[in-house]
Amino acid sequence: MVTSSLALTAEKPAVTFELIAIITVKNIHQKVNINVDTMLHWFGDRRHDDYKGGVLLQLVSTQTAPSKYLGVKPKLSQEAVLDWTKNPKMGDEKNSYQVKFVVDSTFGMPGAITVSNRYDDEFYLDSINIEGLVHFACNSWVQPDQKSNAPKRIFFSTRVLVTVTCNTRNQYIVFKFDHFDYYILQAYLPNETPAGLKELREIELIQLRGDGTGLRVQSDRIYDYDSYNDIGNPDKGIEYMRPTLGGNVHPHPRRCRTGRPPTKTDENMESPVSEFETIYVPRDEEFEQPKQEALNVGKLKGTVRNITHALSTITADRNVKGYSDINGLYTDSSSLQSKTRPGTQILNKVHEFLKFDPPKLKSREIYCLPDDQFGRQTIAGINPLSIERLEVFPPVSKLDTSIYGPQESALKEEHIIGQLNGMSIQQALEENKLFILDYHDIFLPFLNKINALDDRKAYGTRTIFFLTSLGTLKPIAIELSLSDSASKQVLTPPIDATTSWLWQLGKAHVCSNDASVHQLVHHWLRTHACIEPTTIATHRQLSVMHPICKLLKPHLRYTLKVNAMARKDLINAGGTVESNFTAAKYCMEFSCAAYRDWWRFDLEGLPADLIRRGIAVPDTSQVHGLKLLIQDYPYATDGLLIWSAIETLVQTYVNYYYPNASLVTSDTELQSWYNEFINLGHADLRNASWWPKLSTPVDLISILTTIIWLTSAQHAALNFGQYPYGGYVPTRPPHMRRLIPKSNDPEYASFIRDPQQYFIYSLPSLFEATKYMAVIDIISAHSPDEEYIGERKDLSNWSADTEISEAFYRFAVEMRRIEKEIARRNGDLSLRNRCGAGVSPYELLMPSSEPGVTCRGVPNSITV
Repeated sequence: MVTSSLALTAEKPAVTFELIAIITVKNIHQKVNINVDTMLHWFGDRRHDDYKGGVLLQLVSTQTAPSKYLGVKPKLSQEAVLDWTKNPKMGDEKNSYQVKFVVDSTFGMPGAITVSNRYDDEFYLDSINIEGLVHFACNSWVQPDQKSNAPKRIFFSTRVLVTVTCNTRNQYIVFKFDHFDYYILQAYLPNETPAGLKELREIELIQLRGDGTGLRVQSDRIYDYDSYNDIGNPDKGIEYMRPTLGGNVHPHPRRCRTGRPPTKTDENMESPVSEFETIYVPRDEEFEQPKQEALNVGKLKGTVRNITHALSTITADRNVKGYSDINGLYTDSSSLQSKTRPGTQILNKVHEFLKFDPPKLKSREIYCLPDDQFGRQTIAGINPLSIERLEVFPPVSKLDTSIYGPQESALKEEHIIGQLNGMSIQQALEENKLFILDYHDIFLPFLNKINALDDRKAYGTRTIFFLTSLGTLKPIAIELSLSDSASKQVLTPPIDATTSWLWQLGKAHVCSNDASVHQLVHHWLRTHACIEPTTIATHRQLSVMHPICKLLKPHLRYTLKVNAMARKDLINAGGTVESNFTAAKYCMEFSCAAYRDWWRFDLEGLPADLIRRGIAVPDTSQVHGLKLLIQDYPYATDGLLIWSAIETLVQTYVNYYYPNASLVTSDTELQSWYNEFINLGHADLRNASWWPKLSTPVDLISILTTIIWLTSAQHAALNFGQYPYGGYVPTRPPHMRRLIPKSNDPEYASFIRDPQQYFIYSLPSLFEATKYMAVIDIISAHSPDEEYIGERKDLSNWSADTEISEAFYRFAVEMRRIEKEIARRNGDLSLRNRCGAGVSPYELLMPSSEPGVTCRGVPNSITV
């Protein structure tokens, strides 16, 4: 392969000349550090006599040259020193410094730069620009050499500009390119890497992998795998013991390794961090300042809210006394206007500040979930991923009868025949009119353990829906099962006051099941946990120069940090998830069971998932190659727009870099990435037969489209509606505390006497409710530095690759078109699941959003 050359326009002996570089550093906790180093420089550092500050930089050519002792090595410039103590600058956000590199006229094109930090503190290197010729988008923390004992940092060029001339020693030097397009690209497949960069490419990946041993510290940049052996804390007592997630007993995707020491009680369990420590993630995976500050504000507000409500119930029964207690948790603008005295107004505003904003499903007139909302939430709410087409009636369990005994459904023809608009059951099945939320099999193995806990009562539920002529889903029967197969009961739409309250209790139990499956399976497992191995494998096996790494990078932002925080505060023993959801201390075992029995990567793409659930059938005559059996299914119809746009972008991108299958199979980094994602990241399922092959560009397009879909649109649909659709506990309780009374139960008399009080006492306590609401309010919010789908900060890196830059531009335009189309649909009165009297528009897949809890916006990555 012909490489670029840098030569005099006339054939003259090589001469040395200077290249001016502009080094840009972000001011993140940097002002104090610079001031300290400045004082040490001015007054002399007496700590040690050999103190040498500064940042050492050295350019690396894309070309090689013979070395007397080391064979062929990359050409290097002379080292340049950046000493910002001599000329400290205090800009608001960034400081820029000038350094000079000395090279000779045969140096060639700079392809990399090494950086060594001799100061005492880390700094954030934003970018390096060489005379408008080469740009390095660094965006990384650089650790001090003496603290990290790490080799020099390596940064590869991200953009090469057009021919540049400069006047040096009265001679004009011209940068000549033999293969112009090649060097403009700056994204190299492994076998296309310029000779001068090959060794550095390998070295950087070795550094990022580490050796799999030792305690990771906050300054490290090492990505490695481990099982979830850190969510329990046996040193605190037996009630905090939890099994390891990952392995034959409880299969689970892997996490980023931290290497903390074992607990004193169990050497196989990793000791958790203290309340005031942070769990290790590689240094560049930490939140940036705007994100961290927004999170801190949200946590503070949530803590104050919860403490306020906790204090108000310290001397009283923490149970909800009535709906007025629940409604009192939310702001009411009318209360602010009813007070006229200034002092009272101030106190009232403070009081209202500590309350919660009313969620979408909260109304003073609605205390229980109405049937129409119940149906709508299955296709246009917080969890639109569980609804399935009913293919056989009565439904059939797939549980092992040798373990769980016969599991025939208690549903009979007489339960639903009167709700089918004159159809027979067989006709309704054939015309695709019957759908189901089936939580029987996933809950039944856990029911005995759950119901043995204090304040936890649950069923395995099945809910049958009928698709009406308006395109809405009407609930027509609820089956409630306990572990004893004889303890099944069926509820149908009410005919009097008693059956009305039983029906409301039944729907509450279904919603409680739904809340757990949403959080533990669809949200945590399918997006957060299953994407973490993708992030780790990408950093370990794909060089930053690799085009697939460049494509995926925005879609992996913050995910490792978010998951680390979840292990510390959410999914850990006694954490938010266990404290609030039905399965309590068995929550993560619940996720593991779903991973073992149900999760398949090849069915994680939107079209495949819709087909798996029987919601769609292949139809090449349709726009997306699918025919939806529920035509007004907002999650699916909006999601297919985004899926199709992602797929088109990925097709263009992959076909540009991989025009034939041989390039896919011969790409050593790509094949290692995918093999490691399966064999290490999903080690417990590595032998499954359903893993897609990676042999052709079509295979790669499918895999990448699925990953980008999961990290962006699917996560957004599952996350940012949590408070808007789940913040009113009576309509979506995260757990229930009472079973539904039967006529021969001791509690039946109290239910008949005061069914409203029985319903309220079945819900989480007021204290539990406010803790739960505070958390989901925080995680439903967008931060100020959110990067939404269609937005890329690195587009300039493809400025010379018109096909790629135009593909990204078309993708951004398509996101704006999709946003307008969703808005149009939300105003279409014929679409009853998203438009109508009292109907909330479905906006969770609207691409853009403002900061805060907006119930819309699709970030590029899993950021909360």
